[in-house]
Parts: sequence; structure tokens; C-alpha cells
Amino acid sequence: MGLSLVLALGASALQAQSGVTDNGKASAANLNLGVAYFRAGNLPLAKEKLERARDQDPKNATVHDTLGLLYARLGDDARADAEFNTALRLTPGDPELANNYAVYLCGHGKVDAGVKRFEQAASNALYKTPWVAWTNAGFCLRGAGRDAEAAVQYERALKAQPSFAEAVYQYAEMELAQQKAAAAYRRVEAYLAANPKATAELLMVGWRSARAQGDQLAALKLARRLQTDFPNSPQTLAVVGNVESGTTNIRAEGNGSR
Repeated sequence: MGLSLVLALGASALQAQSGVTDNGKASAANLNLGVAYFRAGNLPLAKEKLERARDQDPKNATVHDTLGLLYARLGDDARADAEFNTALRLTPGDPELANNYAVYLCGHGKVDAGVKRFEQAASNALYKTPWVAWTNAGFCLRGAGRDAEAAVQYERALKAQPSFAEAVYQYAEMELAQQKAAAAYRRVEAYLAANPKATAELLMVGWRSARAQGDQLAALKLARRLQTDFPNSPQTLAVVGNVESGTTNIRAEGNGSR
């Protein structure tokens, strides 16, 4: 399953940290450097800085969590699992840590365990974006072919935050895969009517849905918006449209997004 789930990398790592000791301050500095290298794709330097941060402050849960993400990226599952569990043992009530571990679990086929962690994160009163965890749970379940359960999670996410484009996109994409093009198009259309901003992925699934039900005018409008709002995106490049004549074609079938 592709890692389309929403991670919280660095969400707490980059916050100001008040290390009491010099080691604590040094650990915080190396943590921030490690996160920066991780985001830039420089994994060797990220590993060096994060492991140094862990050595300097072994009780920093965020360091262990970030190392878990790094080891998972490096394919070292045993060390990743150990780091995630250490982070959760140090800070058992942190919903972002639970979300990150759930992403890891789902990516390794442990769907039920991952969904349980997502739901724990979403139900935590300290978690400011529970709709992210519910959307992640839906993606995890869909990857396991459990679409009915995924739909429940998407509904929960959208009830909590109707303007969360990722949940709308994932839900509509699932409906389109289920041959429910009209439902998928209505979902995208309703979102666009209520929200001025969209994503290229959302517009693309709307375009595909319109095209699947033979609505060339709707497909044309969405193709134009893709070209206007996201001229250089993979989604726009996938849609080769003759806007003047009102026809649209696709270069390669698929959602063109992930």
C-alpha cells in the first residue's frame, strides 16, 4: 500500500523545546536538523543527527518517533518497531505518535492494529485534527479491500471536517472504483461548491467521474480548472484536452495522482 497516509513528521519536533540540561538542548538541536534532513531526502545525515539526538536525550519521545519513521523508510522494520514502541511508552497519551505508528502498522499489513491506533488518536481530546486519523483509517481499510468499513471512517472524517479535501478525494476515488461514478462526481461537486480551494487530485477524480458518466461539459470544466489552477501538475499533464472544441482525452488511464 502506498504511503498516502498523513504523517505528523516534525509536528512536535520543531516546536521550541526547553531542555533543562545541555544534553537536552543539544538533542533538540540535532532533532531539528535530523527532521530537516529527513524532509530533504538526505537519509544518511538524518540518521546521523537523529541517532545522536537519541543518545543525548534517551527520554525524548519525539526523537524515538522520528527515528521510527526513518528506520521504516530505510526498511529496518525491527528497529522502527522498537523506536515507535519506545516513543509510545515514554508518552502514551500523544495522539501524533499514535497516528505515526498506525501509519507504519498499516503500511506493513497490520490493518486492525493500525486502525485501532488511528481511532485512539482521533478519540484523544488533545488531538486537534481527528479527521486526519479517521481518513488515514479509511485509507488503511480500503487498502485491505474493506471498503464498507473505509466508508464509515471517511464519513466520520467529513462529519468532523467537511472541508478536508483529502477525505473527499479518497472517498470519491473509492466510489469511482466501485463503479459509482455519479456518487463520486456529486461528492466532488458538493465540495467545490462550498470550498474555493481544491487539490489537483480532487479535480482529477472529479474529471474522471464526469467522464465515466458521459458528462462531457462537466469534464471540460474540470479540465479547464486543472489547467488554470495546476498547470504543471501530473494530473493536468495526464489530461490532454482541446478546450476550444470542448473535448477531453486522457493520456494514460488511472487517477494520475499517486
